[in-house]
Parts: sequence; C-alpha cells; structure tokens
Amino acid sequence: MHPYNRLPSSGHTTPSPPQSPLRSPRLRHGRSKTGRFNPPGRSLLQRFTWHILSVLIRRQGVFLFAPLLYISGMLLYMGSVSFDVVPVIKHRPATGSLYRSPQLYAKLRPEMDADNSSTDAMLTVFGAHPKISTIWKHSYKSGEWKPCTNRSSGVFPESNGYIYVEANGGLNQQRTSICNAVAVAGYLNATLVIPNFHYHSIWRDPSKFGDIYDQDYFIHALENDVQVVDKIPEYIMERFDHNMSNVYNFRIKAFSPVQYYRDVVLPRLLEERVIRISPFANRLSFDAPPAVQRLRCLANYEALRFASPILTLGEALVARMKERSGKYGGKYVSVHLRFEEDMVAFSCCVFDGGEQEREDMEAARERGWKGKFTKPGRVIRPGAIRINGKCPLTPLEVGLMLRGMGFDKNTFIYLASGNIYNSIKTMTPLVEMFPNLRTKDMLTSDEELAPFKNYSSRMAALDYTVCLHSEVFVTTQGGNFPHFLMGHRRYLYGGHSKTIRPDKRKLALLFDNPSIGWKSFKRQMLSMRSHSDSKGFEIKRPNDSIYTFPCPDCMCRTNKTEDSKPSSP
Repeated sequence: MHPYNRLPSSGHTTPSPPQSPLRSPRLRHGRSKTGRFNPPGRSLLQRFTWHILSVLIRRQGVFLFAPLLYISGMLLYMGSVSFDVVPVIKHRPATGSLYRSPQLYAKLRPEMDADNSSTDAMLTVFGAHPKISTIWKHSYKSGEWKPCTNRSSGVFPESNGYIYVEANGGLNQQRTSICNAVAVAGYLNATLVIPNFHYHSIWRDPSKFGDIYDQDYFIHALENDVQVVDKIPEYIMERFDHNMSNVYNFRIKAFSPVQYYRDVVLPRLLEERVIRISPFANRLSFDAPPAVQRLRCLANYEALRFASPILTLGEALVARMKERSGKYGGKYVSVHLRFEEDMVAFSCCVFDGGEQEREDMEAARERGWKGKFTKPGRVIRPGAIRINGKCPLTPLEVGLMLRGMGFDKNTFIYLASGNIYNSIKTMTPLVEMFPNLRTKDMLTSDEELAPFKNYSSRMAALDYTVCLHSEVFVTTQGGNFPHFLMGHRRYLYGGHSKTIRPDKRKLALLFDNPSIGWKSFKRQMLSMRSHSDSKGFEIKRPNDSIYTFPCPDCMCRTNKTEDSKPSSP
C-alpha cells in the first residue's frame, strides 16, 4: 500500500471519504412544519424546549451545551430549595494530624500506673532491687570494634600556606567545621589557623575556640599530622593591612569533593599564601579518601577535648547521676529534648496552647527568621507536618514513649535541653511519669552553673558530656547534637550505640488513636525499641556522616567471639 499524499503529483487524487448514511426514513417523514418533534398536547413552553433539543441533536452540539444545561438545571433546582435544609458536610481530620496526646495520656495513665509487669528493660538483681540492664549487650555478628586512628611520623614538607576558616552554627555544627578544616589542611599540606566562631543570631554565644575546647591540647594532639597555629604570622598579614577581610574568601558549595580543594583552592593558596573560607560548615563531602577520613576521626575523637571548666563540671554531673542511680547499678537514661521556643516555632506545628501559643510562635518566627514564614504564597500545613513525623516530641510524648518501652517510674533520667517552651505546663506530665528526672540545673548550685548560664554552646557541652556516658541515649528530633553523640558513643563502646530513635510518623498515628489500650500501645513501643536495637550497630555507607558512623573509617574490627553475639530482644 502507498501512503496518501495531501498534494496530488501525477493526476491521481486522494480517495474521498464515504458519504454519511441517510437519516432514518421514519425520522425524515415524521417532521412537522414547526420542528423536528412536535408531540401533541404540549404547552407552548414545552414545544419550544423540544424544538431547542431537536436543533442541538441535529447539529450534534449537545456535547458542547450539556455542561451548560446541567449547571443551569442545578441552579434552578437549588433556587427552589431552602438553604436551611442543605446538609453541612464536616471533614474529619486525617489520623495523626492533630495533637491529642494529652487526651491519650489521661486515658492510659490508670493502666500505666497499675502495670507492674517486667520487661527486658529492667532486671532484678541484688535481691528485689531492679536496675536498667545493658539493653544492647554487645555489638552484632561482625564482632567488636576498637578505636583505630593511627598517628603519622610528624615529618612535614614545607607548608603550602595558611587556611583560615570561619565556623558557623551551634556547638556541633562548629565541631563539623573544625574536623573538616583539619582534614582539608592536611590534604593540602597547609597550616591550619585555629578556627574562628561566628556569632549566631539564634545561639547568641560569643564564645571563642579556647572557651569551649582545650586549645593547647588540640594543637598538641595534631602536631604529627597537621600543623596548627593560633594566628597568621605578621609578615604575611602586612600584605593585607592586618585586616582579615582583605584576604581572599572562597565561597565553597556544601559537600564539595576533595578534588575541588586540590584543583581550585590549592592554586590560590600557593599564590596568596593565605586564604579564608567562610562559612565553612559542611563544605567537605563525606565520601573522601581514607587519608582524609583518618584526619577527621583524629580531630573529632582524639584532638577535640572540652576546655577544663566544662570538662570538670561535666564529669561532676556524670558522677552525680551515677551516685543518684546507685541502686540501679549507676546506670541512667539521657534524653535530648528539643522543645525550646525556637524549635517549636520553626517546626510550624500546633500543640494545645491555643491563642497564646499562636501569638508566641508568630513572634518567635519574626524574631528569628524575619519574614521567612510570611512570604507571599507560602502555605503552612501543621497537620501534614505532624503526619510526616516532623513535629518535635513534647515532654508528655517522650514520657509516654519511654514508659511504653519498659522504663518504669523509678528510672533515672538526665534531660538535656535548652529552655523548654511553657515548661510549667509541658514538663508536669513527664515528671509525673519519671519523678527521678534530673537536669543540669537540678544537679548543680547557682554558683557552679553561673559561668555557663549565658553561653548556649558551653551549656550544650555540659549536656553532651552527661549524655555521652549514659547507659541509653534517647534522641527526639534529630540534628547535629544526636548525630555526633551516636557516633561518639559508638567510638567508645565497641562500635555500638545504645540509642533510641523513635519512628515519629508511627508515633503520630498512635498518639492520635483514642481507642488504643495500654497493652496494645506498650506492644507497639517495645517493637519500636527493638528496631532501635537493630540499628545500634551500623557500617558507614558512602554518603553517610563519618561523625555518626565511625565504622570502619575510625575503628578496626577485632576477632569475633561468641560473646559478641546480640542477646534476644
């Protein structure tokens, strides 16, 4: 067969389409002079309507006018019906979209308080005295792990220049900057200047490096691997009028590969002899060569030690928590609770504070983020945020979760947090469920805590120290603080992190289920804790943070033994 052509080329024409079939003789001969249909006994209006319909059908325009006719009919119908009889349909909020945890707590509390059943979170030892067991006894089938950050010989070629970085963010974001700066300086054979800390509008902490970390120890610990100095030599700064803002500043993309530093940063460093990188948080890819990873490990786990005032008080807090939980083997649970006003405001979640909460949150957002949340076109859906597990857990929800996971009211808990929003109201149920709860304010005198009070990073460093040495660490919102702690605890405890990381999407559904009973809720919580157990030991994948997953870059595997097998949950 030959394809048809629109333009005739050789005298031949394209076939004509077949003729339309003739109308039915019955219809052709049944017409009246006034229209296609003219049924007898009809009124003038009815005959006119039939005439219009016949024209539409004949012209095949019914498909165009059908929607118009339908809408017209509906308007005529609605006009004949009184609106007071039209039913109002109420849409039921999606499950998990509302904060109903207080109602659930009131329902479950009698059964919770009456529950004396034991779980594997508690053991009976020394007669009738229970203590928190080591829930995760050993690392998993891969065996034990030990720290493995070998030092180099300390023989350096001539330095390629000085690198000056400006670390931004809070305590642990700055920690990321420090460790990455050590790795970059070592990779480029450069001399690292002690990092400068930006003053952050949220954290509002003017502390310098030496106020938080032991600077002399840091320099000494790295002396065989990276040259570190506290300032740039005067003869170099003379070229820049002793003004650091005159030094060339690199604007480096987040998570840039080490090849970028070699190909782009190093030539400028060799030319200028000093460069500045600001800001410097998360400016180095997690997927780096082993030599670079080793320097990160060395900086994070060996070289960074808190300054003496922080270290001394932090160790005292650990000792006081162990002393108070002495009859439980000196073991305690630490909880990182993110329910400060700025966190609640940033989340855009709605709790049970009513109009006062709304006003507080709007004011906090404007103070901290200057119109970010009121931009034209921005739509905030608190229900969707909650269903997606993005809302910070309230103190009440943390208490319900831990009681369901088998920690009874005698458990000693250290609470790491800032200033809890509306604390008088929000903290009451958590203290009811765990009367042995303590904070750094409760464990210290006013005189002891006074040097740290107005410095958020130093206060966070105290919390970090106490959480690091707890039996179990509970994270509720994510962020740099828990990620660094999980990795640090793995580094200290054979590669395994005894950490509870709740599934907040699942929690949102459970907390919004008014029909759930205590036994069913407890079963769900024990399953969630078991899942955290299975995630306690994890090997780093290429794009994972080395600060959360130190195995295998920062640790070496020892021989596997039968004792290293996990206990049954």
